Amino acid sequence: MKQTILILTLLFTYGSYAQKTEKKLKTSTTFLSVKGVCKMCKNRIEKTALKNKGVKYASWNLQSKELHLIYNPNKANKSDISKSILSIGHDVDTLKATETAYQKLHACCKYRADSTH
Repeated sequence: MKQTILILTLLFTYGSYAQKTEKKLKTSTTFLSVKGVCKMCKNRIEKTALKNKGVKYASWNLQSKELHLIYNPNKANKSDISKSILSIGHDVDTLKATETAYQKLHACCKYRADSTH
């Protein structure tokens, strides 16, 4: 009887620990289309994405213009990450950065058709 109680206690304790650990490890993966043209853009986009609480990984591909993100959905969301990237002048998916933010980009980072690049 004592062994049964001991085994049940250990199972419940482990089960509780495993659930807490599983909650901590939950992540979501997503891709955002982000406009940019150079390695300076890549660095800026990735740094900005990583500044969002809960973002674990951010990698922007210069050729495909896709930002690969891995984040904790309990701490971050796609909308907030997009807003932070828009605020530095880069268009995200169908959303366009403000003209003010866009004009702050370095000359080599201008990607819109009406720009000098």
